[in-house]
Amino acid sequence: MPAIHLSDQEFADKVLKSPLPVLVDFYASWCGPCKMAGPVVDELAEEYQNKLVIAKMDVDKNKQTAGQYGIMSIPTMVVFKQGKEVERASGFAGKEGIVKLIEKVL
Repeated sequence: MPAIHLSDQEFADKVLKSPLPVLVDFYASWCGPCKMAGPVVDELAEEYQNKLVIAKMDVDKNKQTAGQYGIMSIPTMVVFKQGKEVERASGFAGKEGIVKLIEKVL
């Protein structure tokens, strides 16, 4: 199952209240590195199914959440666990970089 797409309205229920850790990929459709990260994020959503929720959030369409979490550059990957931010990385460091971020919280 590919990554889920989130809106500002769904964020609290799907991320902050999730029983599993959640990685949120904050991106924009016009961002080159985001386009490279997209397929990798979907691939990891398959690989980590039942261990971690992987979600994508378009910062242009969801300015409230992006602003609330201080997303200044994209892509930015933020990992939430039990409703709190526990890890963050900006830029696209390849699949290995995302895996390292995920493994820190599992």
